[in-house]
This record gives sequence, structure tokens and C-alpha cells, in this order.
Amino acid sequence: MSAPERAVLEMLDELPQHESFHQVDMIVEGLRTLSPRRLQKLLVDCRSIKVKRLFFWFAERHRHAWLEHIDRSCIDLGSGKRLLVKGGKLDPKYLITVPKDLDAPA
Repeated sequence: MSAPERAVLEMLDELPQHESFHQVDMIVEGLRTLSPRRLQKLLVDCRSIKVKRLFFWFAERHRHAWLEHIDRSCIDLGSGKRLLVKGGKLDPKYLITVPKDLDAPA
């Protein structure tokens, strides 16, 4: 069984093939007690650019307090755009396409 910090990254890896953006959005909104120290290690070790960009996109969307304790300077977010949703809207910061109805902050 995964710790909550790892479970959220595993869930993001399933987007959009096996999880919906709306479902993930609701789950991430409730993640108020994640450990920034565990997240830091997991994000540094994570090899999926998509997962890391989605993680930060959702975390910023919900303005989680633990986000300010994560050092982004040592987390590689790659380069180039990632098409996740056809017909979606490109997020200019993370260069990922998200559903148009999720582009505004929650």
C-alpha cells in the first residue's frame, strides 16, 4: 500500500487514460496534510515529466500550504509541451494541456 504522497503521484500517472481530471482535481483538493519532505524526495526521484508538471499544476490550483516547503530548483520539469487533452487549453507555466473547464483556479 502506497503512502499518500506516493499514491497521488501514481494517480497522476494514470491521467488521462485511467483517471479523469475532474476526479483527480477533487482528490487533490482534499490533500491538505501531505508531507513536504516525502514529496520532495519522490518528486526528485520521479522520472515522469508529465506527473511532476501535473502535480505542481494541481497543487498550485488548490493553493496547498505544503507546496511552499518544496524546493523546485532540484526538480526537473523537462522542456517542451505535453499534450494531455485534445482540445484542451495549454497552461503557459507548465506547458501541459488541461481541460478547458479546469483552467480557472479552484
